[in-house]
Amino acid sequence: MVTGMAQPSFLAAIRESYDTVAADYVKRIKPPAEMDPLGRAMLVAFAELVQSAGRGPVADVGCGPGRVTAHLAGLGLPAFGIDLSPKMIELARQAYPDLRFTVGTMTALDLGDDELGGVLALFSTFHTPPEHLPTVFSEFHRTLAPGGHLLLGTYIGDDEHLRPTQAYGGHPVSYEAYFLPIDRIVDLLGQAGLTLTAKLIQEPDERVKWPHACLLARKP
Repeated sequence: MVTGMAQPSFLAAIRESYDTVAADYVKRIKPPAEMDPLGRAMLVAFAELVQSAGRGPVADVGCGPGRVTAHLAGLGLPAFGIDLSPKMIELARQAYPDLRFTVGTMTALDLGDDELGGVLALFSTFHTPPEHLPTVFSEFHRTLAPGGHLLLGTYIGDDEHLRPTQAYGGHPVSYEAYFLPIDRIVDLLGQAGLTLTAKLIQEPDERVKWPHACLLARKP
């Protein structure tokens, strides 16, 4: 998070909500080893692409309690985590003291230009109002080195806008969710200068209520 810059107002609701649900979130979210096979395969493919490019470390943006960050490290990547919620970062540091976790926002990453070999944003952008996604994707592009890779996982829909009032053990939350058409997301990535290389669309099943997608993109 770049100090001294005003943050968009929607970030406060996200931060407060995830601080509130952090303990229950850890109990309810499955670790990467228990993810569906396709989701795990996308993580493995992402790791291999980043390693082969050799462009630098990987930022897990919206890392939550750090489980996926640790999974990436186990796949051989120099990974670190960033999250808006101080409570989530506290839990991540407790669970994985050998890894680096920092509080920050994807709308203004406290990272240098061309610094990263990879960016992972796994179901961490769908709380972002659509008008702010260009800023987020531009930050991903700015911080990626040429040849660096992005793996974006998100829910998709027909511009559906949800306002949940409870989550994880009945805790009241104030964040919102935006399920955009996948073509719109791909277009926004392209406008940010990122080139789509693969996309995986998964339909709802016994694990998830909504369609979701994993998108691999590259900075030319």
